[in-house]
Amino acid sequence: MIAFLKEWTLPVAICVGTICYLTFNYVPQLDELGNELAPVFDVIFPLFVFLTLLVTFCKVDFHQMLPHRWHTGILVAQLLLVAANIAIILWSKQIEAEEDSSLFTLHSSLLWEAVLTCIIGPAASASPVVVGKLGGNISTMTTYVLISSLASALMIPLVFPMLEQAVQVPFFDAFLIILQKVSIVLLLPLVLGWIIQHHLKALCRWVVSMPNLSFYCWAISLSITTGITVKNIVHSEASLTLLLSIAAATFVLCFVQFGIGRLVGRHLGEEVNAGQALFQKNTALSIWVAYMYLHPVASIGAGCYVLWQNIINSLELWQFQRSETSPQPSPKERE
Repeated sequence: MIAFLKEWTLPVAICVGTICYLTFNYVPQLDELGNELAPVFDVIFPLFVFLTLLVTFCKVDFHQMLPHRWHTGILVAQLLLVAANIAIILWSKQIEAEEDSSLFTLHSSLLWEAVLTCIIGPAASASPVVVGKLGGNISTMTTYVLISSLASALMIPLVFPMLEQAVQVPFFDAFLIILQKVSIVLLLPLVLGWIIQHHLKALCRWVVSMPNLSFYCWAISLSITTGITVKNIVHSEASLTLLLSIAAATFVLCFVQFGIGRLVGRHLGEEVNAGQALFQKNTALSIWVAYMYLHPVASIGAGCYVLWQNIINSLELWQFQRSETSPQPSPKERE
């Protein structure tokens, strides 16, 4: 049982979050307990995100945190995907206006807006955790998360007002808000990780001696995120058809971004890092962006995406662990 939980930690976390929310939502006797626990989870969630990153950054080689060719390749790929998605959204909105807001075209624009939130968002703050488990370079991945966060903070206030003309948020104000949200989560544990490495070396050795600590902290965060995602889906006013369309589209998008990232990385020497960089997204920021700039239904896209990306991450980790534990052929057998 313990071996199963270790091997499939992320799907188990998703199931736990889903079951817990649905239980509290549909059992009236638990309403009072749920109201008491809500503020507790509001504190626990950012705490475990913070611990996940802090533990990871204690292992980062800060001397390797330099820009690489694959960073540029992934940013270009993201920009091209964003541009293609914007073109589709504007086209669907034009058809919607010409056809007097028909139901199909309305759903079409909302569907593609939901997809856009999963493309334009920055790389997940916790992506170095998975990269480390897959044998990738944590340091260069951390650098890309910083670069990606800055790029998204620039793109989002430029792109979304074009799609929703009612939004009147000045570019610089929006840029600072997004940058602040990312910085609090990302930069503080990065700075503390550097301090621990250089001035609290005994503590650093203790943290490094537990290689899976950041992974399990992340699993707890994922369980809470899943509960929030299920809550948004259950209470959404969107039709079942639209919800299923968004779930299917984001599922396909996961594989598209993962495949493109791997392809770019294969040509630029960092296949594992590049695949995770384009594919694993900061969905919490994407959900906030959808509420801020678009339609609440668009936030369902990022909610579904976080489930799909973690299921794919689990399969990646299972395949990697299987290849690591399988016996390697001897030189004679290779011949």
